[in-house]
Amino acid sequence: MHHLLDALSLPLFAAAALVFVSVLAGVVSTRAGFSLLLVFLVAGMLAGKDGPGGFSFNDFRLAFWVGNVALAVILLDGGLRTELATFRTGLRPSMLLATVGVLVSAAITGAAAHWLLTLSWPMALLVGAIVGSTDAAAVFALLKSSGVRLNERVAATLEIESGMNDPMAVYLTLAFIGVALALGNAVADEVTLGGIAWSLLLQFGWGAAMGLGSGWGLAELLKRLGRGADGGGGIRALLIVSGGLAVFALTTWLGGSGFLAVYAMGVVAGNRARRLVRSSLSAMDGYAWLAQAGMFLLLGLLVSPSEMMDTLLPALGVSLVLMLVARPVAVWLCLRPFHFSPHEIGFIAWVGLRGAVPIVLAVFPMMAGVPGAHGFLDVAFVVVLTSLLLQGSTIGLAARRAHVALPDLDDTEEARLVFGDFVLDANTPLEGLCGFYGLPVPGESDQTVGQWLRNELHRPPVVGDVAELGKAEISVREMDASRITRVGIKLG
Repeated sequence: MHHLLDALSLPLFAAAALVFVSVLAGVVSTRAGFSLLLVFLVAGMLAGKDGPGGFSFNDFRLAFWVGNVALAVILLDGGLRTELATFRTGLRPSMLLATVGVLVSAAITGAAAHWLLTLSWPMALLVGAIVGSTDAAAVFALLKSSGVRLNERVAATLEIESGMNDPMAVYLTLAFIGVALALGNAVADEVTLGGIAWSLLLQFGWGAAMGLGSGWGLAELLKRLGRGADGGGGIRALLIVSGGLAVFALTTWLGGSGFLAVYAMGVVAGNRARRLVRSSLSAMDGYAWLAQAGMFLLLGLLVSPSEMMDTLLPALGVSLVLMLVARPVAVWLCLRPFHFSPHEIGFIAWVGLRGAVPIVLAVFPMMAGVPGAHGFLDVAFVVVLTSLLLQGSTIGLAARRAHVALPDLDDTEEARLVFGDFVLDANTPLEGLCGFYGLPVPGESDQTVGQWLRNELHRPPVVGDVAELGKAEISVREMDASRITRVGIKLG
């Protein structure tokens, strides 16, 4: 009996102590600007066979299972916190980034992998697919902890993109695994364009249908249970998590994208039963952080730094091409048609955070038996480390430099620096405004300043948007839903 208890207590002590120390170190390190997720990843490495911990872990099936479950919980939590109002400005650009953007990033990064890692084209494009999407866990966590309030267009685009681009990355990874295996077995004719298109349709079709339907059903269930019948927000959060994981598993079994389904479920349920869900968000936050901690620690255990030395420099080259070329090109192509400003495009391009998703996807080819697949895990790990270290630790600085961070309106001095010294009602006649401040009168002067500003922007306005009128800058200071209510004026 004593031996049985030892078999329980020692592994449990090691796991709990590792999480405890990692969280403690992470809380301290975040004050220095480092990502908490980065600390979990490094802690896993230190506990691994090349670190002081010396624990040898190579159970890729367990890592695959834990990684997928953790991502499902994180996406569900992110969906519950996403308000439908943000889709007004973020849905269309996010959809393009989550599909075409991932494809462009994967293609350019794949080309870099072909030259730097001397891989065949199918294998190189597989590397591009593995690291091609942004990571919901990293984006949700680091935007929340960065301490900056982004303008609605930028924040919505980043959050919705990270919540919706996993299906495309999974699809591309599976498609290129199929191509690599087919070419290796000299049966390339088995991989057809029709089959690839049908697989993509199933991924998005089943994912959207299951997510929207289950979200509506969960919201109705929560309304019927009411506030007092379920014992509080903790029990309600457990109900939501278990329901989300069931939908994730069922959608995946049907051939759809479980990631898209669970995110859509969270968005629909969170908005249809907002007051009931809000009391569960504290518990959901705990589930999401536990999922992130477990996932990053486990994935850190998988990696052996001593085995990465041969590919370290080429992998760093692939990572730099992804951050400095592939992601910016993809973002510019996708967002320019929506009239995003150069500063907004630059910031969104920089915050293309990579986290656990590339490492989880790198396990796919290993489980499928693709030759040389362990090298993909090393490349993915280098990409994630550099992304969290360089991009994750500079979000606040980048937001301020790109002028996409909004001030606290209670901080009068900071608000005046951003919006100017003068505040006017958006219904103020434009001609009177121009006459008072000595500004040039636009051709159509029989409109309000709010109408003029909306027309000048050529896009749905958000707080912080700016248009120039002569020597003045007119900015959106306050809004009511989609209507501009107050503007700021900065002269000179």
